[in-house]
Order: sequence, then C-alpha cells, then structure tokens
Amino acid sequence: MMRHSYWGLLLSLSACGSDPSVLGNGPDARVDDGMADCAIGPDAAWARDCVIERAGNMLTIRHPDGGFRRFTVLDDGRGLEAADGAEEARLQLIDKDQIEIRIGGDRYRMSVQVAGSAPR
Repeated sequence: MMRHSYWGLLLSLSACGSDPSVLGNGPDARVDDGMADCAIGPDAAWARDCVIERAGNMLTIRHPDGGFRRFTVLDDGRGLEAADGAEEARLQLIDKDQIEIRIGGDRYRMSVQVAGSAPR
C-alpha cells in the first residue's frame, strides 16, 4: 500500500447529481461533472466515462463495464491510497489542478485542489 506524501492534495470532486462547475478558465478549462478520464487496461485509450463517487473519506471510481476501484482519501492532505487489494496506487501531478492515478493497468485523471491554493 503506497501513501503519496509529497503533495498536499485536497480532492475537490463533485458528488453525483450536483451542479457542474468550471475549473480554471480558457480553452483548456475542465468541467467538474462527477466523471473522470480513464483508461481501463494497459493499452486502453483515454475516455471520459468513469464515474467518481465520494462518501466521507472513501473515493470510488466506477468503470463503464461495472468494475471499480476504491481509494481512501487521507485526512492529512497527503493524497490517497488504495482502499483494498494488494496493488499500489501511484499518483502524479500532471497539471496544476489535475492528477493521474495509476493502479495495476488502469489509469485515471481527475481534478484536484492543491492544498494552499485558492478555489476558483
């Protein structure tokens, strides 16, 4: 189990059914719509078809085929870790407000708020 410790991340994910909000501005702005970009499997293409669910400190990412991954959001701002299974979750900051999570052959990209930065 890997705990990501060099970013202070606050996951700012919308709950299902909430109003979408724009993160950032300009042509590359992303809409926080309760979805994540995902590539399920080692050679899979990226698609925005994984659903993000957040309940307390549990984050579940649901795949379009019915599979899912669960993560624990760490209370101390260090990010997240795999909630079950033996595979390690690896996090990478890929933009000032977006992370990529890799676990097994699956990859996910989602918006976050870096601790200490003001929400937009």
